[in-house]
Amino acid sequence: MAASYPRSMTNFQSLGLIEPLLRAVADEGYVEPTPIQLQSIPLLLAGRDLLGCAKTGTGKTAAFALPILQHLSKSRRRAEPRTPRVLVVVPTRELAAQVADSFTTYGARMQVSVAVIFGGVGQGSQVATLSRGVEVLVATPGRLLDLKAQGHVRLERVEVLVLDEADQMLDMGFIPDVRRILSAVPKQRQTLLFSATMPPVIAKLAEGILSNPAKVAITPPATTAELVDQSVYFVSRAAKAGLLTKLLSKPEVERALIFTRTKRGADRVAKRLVQDGIAAQAIHGNKSQGQRERTLDAFREGRTRILVATDIAARGLDIDGLSHVVNYEIPNVPEQYVHRIGRTGRAGASGIAISLCDGEERAYLLDIERTIRRSIPIAGKLDGDSGHARTPRPQQGPPRSRASRPPHSPRPPQAPRRPAPKPAQRPAPARSPGGAGHKPHHAPRPSPTHSSHPHPSTSSHGHHGGGFGAGI
Repeated sequence: MAASYPRSMTNFQSLGLIEPLLRAVADEGYVEPTPIQLQSIPLLLAGRDLLGCAKTGTGKTAAFALPILQHLSKSRRRAEPRTPRVLVVVPTRELAAQVADSFTTYGARMQVSVAVIFGGVGQGSQVATLSRGVEVLVATPGRLLDLKAQGHVRLERVEVLVLDEADQMLDMGFIPDVRRILSAVPKQRQTLLFSATMPPVIAKLAEGILSNPAKVAITPPATTAELVDQSVYFVSRAAKAGLLTKLLSKPEVERALIFTRTKRGADRVAKRLVQDGIAAQAIHGNKSQGQRERTLDAFREGRTRILVATDIAARGLDIDGLSHVVNYEIPNVPEQYVHRIGRTGRAGASGIAISLCDGEERAYLLDIERTIRRSIPIAGKLDGDSGHARTPRPQQGPPRSRASRPPHSPRPPQAPRRPAPKPAQRPAPARSPGGAGHKPHHAPRPSPTHSSHPHPSTSSHGHHGGGFGAGI
């Protein structure tokens, strides 16, 4: 069960934070703690291990950064070179930079030394920062292990370990690196694990590394933000670019984040938007760190209104005033949909999430609706989309995570495959991607005001080329 907290705790003063931290949160304009802060801060101040499951945009970083800074204040000493007292491990460069900024902001009156290390840039300046002494180190797994192997980081004196966005580290293949990090830190430590979703692998990891943890769950796993207005357009792949331009030309689109599944797709969508007279920039893993930082700064400051991104931007980014999220391509992992649309509707603000679904993405949409336990309203159906709708399958058991999905679930191929030779005597009968017993029927004409729709099936057009090309 989720941890409880006294009803009288309705402000930061009641949580037992010290004066420098109270002044820091006041400077940031925080008035009332969010639910995860209300529940987590007292537990962490008491030294408990914590397992937190909360959707994005809930104030999670402050929930662990504030009590950690208070812990450091109790035994201030000179920061030792290359030897952090606090280690925060995150999956992406962008999230690492944001978490480090939060520690620096909240600890401004405490003179806490904060360092951040991640790959994709030269290590020279990072090594120099570590050598000057560090109390809080925020790191991505790969660069942390690289610098540790070179002797630039020592982890034997870590007092507090935070694993943030653990489910994304699982998706990105970082769990073996995380286990290596765990073997290098002291067994006597305070450990915090946060995850937006709780797949079985993460639950098992938590069980092995947390000691009698308190559990905080603000919303059920994979629950989508209540303040996000979601809708879907059924549209052919060829018609997506024109529809996107039309949608982004509306005056109510103040700032929008567009998601594609591939790096090449992000570049092509951004280029097409520029050709259509809409200023846009792309961000993905092939961009240099300097390019990514400049692009994000321009987007945050409003100099760029449209940002096209792969899922590297889906987690951890906190952009004020993001009015719209558009799924130009439907994610093939249902939980990723939740993370994408969580970029809007943050901190009590409303937001809009629009998905463009072609015939070959219908199965992905079905998986998403099964996971979020609701149908996404149809905004429209454009010419060229010949997919059929089908009646929703009854839900059996909890939603499947990426790790538990059976091997026959639809996946975008990594590269075109040469078709296998067909037997001469008995050619294999054509099969629908919907599986055995699939009986498509014609979809009713959708209405823009229709609040729900039947779950659509995949079309049987054969090979799925992954939008703008495979290879994330």
